[in-house]
Amino acid sequence: MEKFDKVISTAVPLPNEDIDTDQIIPARFLKATSKEGFGENLFRDWRFDKDNSAKKDFVLNDSTYSGSILVAGRNFGCGSSREHAAWALADYGFKVVVSSFFADIFKGNALNNGLLPVQVSDAFLAKLIGAIQTDPSTDCTVDLNDQTISFDDHQEHFEVNSYKKECLLNGYDDIDYLVSIKDKITAFEREAITI
Repeated sequence: MEKFDKVISTAVPLPNEDIDTDQIIPARFLKATSKEGFGENLFRDWRFDKDNSAKKDFVLNDSTYSGSILVAGRNFGCGSSREHAAWALADYGFKVVVSSFFADIFKGNALNNGLLPVQVSDAFLAKLIGAIQTDPSTDCTVDLNDQTISFDDHQEHFEVNSYKKECLLNGYDDIDYLVSIKDKITAFEREAITI
């Protein structure tokens, strides 16, 4: 995984609530086992008509909005536990998803795949969506080290699991983390044998 420290980017507003994993990546696209290529089918049924023509009124088809931050409505990632939803968002180019509530399994899948779910208050989320819709060039800063998200003169702290934070900051998956503490594991084993 890439190291994650700070993202400063414009953002894409998707204020819909209760966006489930089947809307993020429809089940018919779950045949592949590698993470690549899922981004092209992100929000497939919302982005394209049955004849594969782009729906002009969907935000990802609107060139007004761009960036590596998706700002979504409350209860993002609910539904099935498919990890492919996180794969699709990351493959599309998103590094951060902001919402006022995430489904637990989605949150874990996102963190395991280098995608940072930033949970904010409903009030902060409403202000952020409003700012982006008013001025699509609004920059948003997500600082993992400080665990803050900010735009204009607004800032809010967010929580993140300390283990997952360390993994993201260092670009580790679970195996990389174990390798990074190999000496501590070896020392513990030696100590356990002498007891």
